Amino acid sequence: MAYPEKILADDEKVVEHLHPHLIKLVPALLWFIVICVAAGFGIGGIVNGVDAGTARTVLVIIVIVVAVGLLCWLSFAPAIERATTHYVFTTHRVLIRTGVFTHTGRDISLQRINDVGFKQTLWERLVKAGTLTIESAGEHGQSELEDVPRSDQQQQLLNRLIEEDGERRARLHHPGDPDYPPA
Repeated sequence: MAYPEKILADDEKVVEHLHPHLIKLVPALLWFIVICVAAGFGIGGIVNGVDAGTARTVLVIIVIVVAVGLLCWLSFAPAIERATTHYVFTTHRVLIRTGVFTHTGRDISLQRINDVGFKQTLWERLVKAGTLTIESAGEHGQSELEDVPRSDQQQQLLNRLIEEDGERRARLHHPGDPDYPPA
């Protein structure tokens, strides 16, 4: 899905729109399997071990309610969090958006970025993900974008965008100067 054009400046273009890597969902998938298996065994044990009646029905309902609650917390919430986390690189800035109920956003102008680094564990290198660290001038300082797909390539892309943004701004400040940029 393309990022909403209404928040972009007239000459601004989206270069990359990312969500956290699918690796972020591995623990959620494992919890899903564990909870479903445990609930299945629990319900099977109740059905086979407790005589039919109100007590069995109540116990089955309790197991189902607990299982659904755990699934929502440990499996569905991380999936929704991943889907609602956006890392958007444009020709002018980096936009970070997260959240469903509490929407949080941060825009970092490319001209304010001092340093871009990435970190990958061995596991992240295998799945081609990592953490991007963006250090910017201002009160917020450092931003970490976790589980970024192809984090090493994204770091290089951001460095290229910062350089191009600097050149674009220099041309805007020196219009018509045939000697600009200096050789």
